[in-house]
Amino acid sequence: MGDGNGWLRPPRLATGEKRSATRLELFYDLAYVLVVAELASALLKDMSWTGVGIFAGLFTVMWFSWVSTTLYANRFDTDDVLFRIAILTDTAAVAGCAAAATGGLSGFDIPFAVCFLIGRLILVGLYVRAWWHVRDSRATVVVYLTGTSISATLWAVSLLVPAPARYILWGVSVLVEAASPFIATWRGNTAPLHMEHLPERFGLFVILVLGEVVAGIVTGVHDAVWASPSVTVAAVAFVVGAGLWWNYFDAASVSGEDELQDGAEEDGEEKEVDERHDLYIYGHLPLSLGIAATGVGLEDLVLHPDAGLPSPAMWIAVCGVALAMLGAGIVLGGVHQRISAMWPWPVAALVPLGALTFLDVPVLALVAMLAAVVVLFAIAGARQRRNRSSRTSDPAPAAGTD
Repeated sequence: MGDGNGWLRPPRLATGEKRSATRLELFYDLAYVLVVAELASALLKDMSWTGVGIFAGLFTVMWFSWVSTTLYANRFDTDDVLFRIAILTDTAAVAGCAAAATGGLSGFDIPFAVCFLIGRLILVGLYVRAWWHVRDSRATVVVYLTGTSISATLWAVSLLVPAPARYILWGVSVLVEAASPFIATWRGNTAPLHMEHLPERFGLFVILVLGEVVAGIVTGVHDAVWASPSVTVAAVAFVVGAGLWWNYFDAASVSGEDELQDGAEEDGEEKEVDERHDLYIYGHLPLSLGIAATGVGLEDLVLHPDAGLPSPAMWIAVCGVALAMLGAGIVLGGVHQRISAMWPWPVAALVPLGALTFLDVPVLALVAMLAAVVVLFAIAGARQRRNRSSRTSDPAPAAGTD
């Protein structure tokens, strides 16, 4: 197992070595594929404001659970037997959350909370282990340990109170864990993240969510029994999914990876890099949520190609794309540490996307225009990234020259 040093190895800060995603991390991510799929299925059945709220709320809860465990593994992955058992047990707990998410919150909120609590307790145990063994990083570890412990306590208490107070406690627990990275940065981070490994992990999660877009389109075609209008809409809808992939991986993700690693290599820039990774991380929440919502909206549009617009599916699809583009902008704004990095790509896309919501056109025309906006801005984003790269790679003029 691992490097051959035995079954048990104490945690250590592993941010200075060459790393890539492990098979265990990929297996862990599969449980979240189930979560996203079940949440999407619930939203497809109830596209009311209540359905959208439950979808967004539970997606946010589960996204933070993935992020919190991923940040621990990014720093302290020992790949020993205890770490493997912990992550595999957490994977089973996440799968339980997926099973409970099938009906939204209709009768499954207690099983959902129990499974989620198991994951929090596992992470508490991992941070206790890191606190004990990685003494130089205790100032940062204690922040995450405290935040995760408070979160676990709130989830445990939520089992004893009725709704809606139960859901309020869930929201507070998410806010507590969301604040931990900012508090760690403010106090002075003694456990820096692995900046090369971080974008890879987030990129893999985005791939999984994009897979749900494709799955929704395929399911729409299947459920429509391969009717010609649905197949045509599906073909164009696939371009929307491909364009979202293009926007992220050829503009936002690549730019973010380069800037994060360049900043991490500079001496005396620790605080700036910490601030960068905070927004880089949190920008992925609206981005991933938007992509998942887009898949639901497109699936319904494929299934009902003759539906009258505007419709809930249209709003979910268009607003999902807008949310994904806004998330990509937050990623870039955090990486470059300036709001101007979001303009013109990708925030300018919100203007034509907003205009689409006022159009009274057939479903095929709407999806075609949505695809055109996404593809055009993918091209614009790629060009903007190349222009920035060329400017930063130009040698500085020699001293004394005009």
